[in-house]
Amino acid sequence: MAGTDDAAVAAADEALYVLTAVLLTPAQFPSVLGDDYPEACMALGLAPRADGYGLVLGQDGDGARWTVVIDDVSLVAVAIASWDCGMEYELSPDERAVVAALPGWPLAVAVSAPGVPAPHDPAPEVTEGPPLSPPDTSTWGPAQRRLGADEIALQWAAWRDQINDEKFSTPDEPAQAAELSTQGTEAGASAEPAPDGGKVPRSGHRGVKRVLAEARAYVDSPPPLGRVRSSFAPGDARTLRADGPGWSMVARTDDIAFVLLDEEPGEVLPVGRGPELPGLLEALDRMAVRPI
Repeated sequence: MAGTDDAAVAAADEALYVLTAVLLTPAQFPSVLGDDYPEACMALGLAPRADGYGLVLGQDGDGARWTVVIDDVSLVAVAIASWDCGMEYELSPDERAVVAALPGWPLAVAVSAPGVPAPHDPAPEVTEGPPLSPPDTSTWGPAQRRLGADEIALQWAAWRDQINDEKFSTPDEPAQAAELSTQGTEAGASAEPAPDGGKVPRSGHRGVKRVLAEARAYVDSPPPLGRVRSSFAPGDARTLRADGPGWSMVARTDDIAFVLLDEEPGEVLPVGRGPELPGLLEALDRMAVRPI
């Protein structure tokens, strides 16, 4: 396993200035790293552990970037929840929980530890293999597409307000598409709604048909773990996230869906409920992994 050599483990034992932490579990993982949980683990050289991992990103006393992988998922979850609530929480994993200390960061981090040199990769002599680095999100591609889907899930109401339900009244009506900003930031991609929309694809969009067909196939032949995830939404609804080769879909079980495609840079394609979407979303929700 990458980063488990003596030098890297020793680095984990030294003082680490924790900057942030993320979960790497079947139901919650940085989607920028992959379309599913095993792919995200592979990006870090980790075996897909059933209970998942916690990733602690920080700097050592020399300012070097390190990602410490621990198996105490609950500890990281509590820390993240506390920080989200504006509370202080000292994340200090027990050394027995450390699975690996990986050089570099797999995600973009916009802050740095005070009183130490600027963030930089560890010296080659204390690492095994190249350091981790965030996926390139400067141009449209799988990483940018997945980040865009993340933003739609977070800003569902803003995106939903752009869609006129009358656009889905008949099969031949054009569905209004919104353009997704592809300008990256230090923390990832920005996805601000474009109220006036961009191109106007027909509801029989070939790429959308392919996505819906592949999503239906997931119901009969379960995909890799994490390809379909279900999370909380207002009321009795659920927010669904499904990914596949070249596509991402975000939906509410009581509403419509949005599709993003690698071959359609910056485009967000809405899918009306119609007679088939509700049943598909219900079936996907039943098989989806959920946060514990």
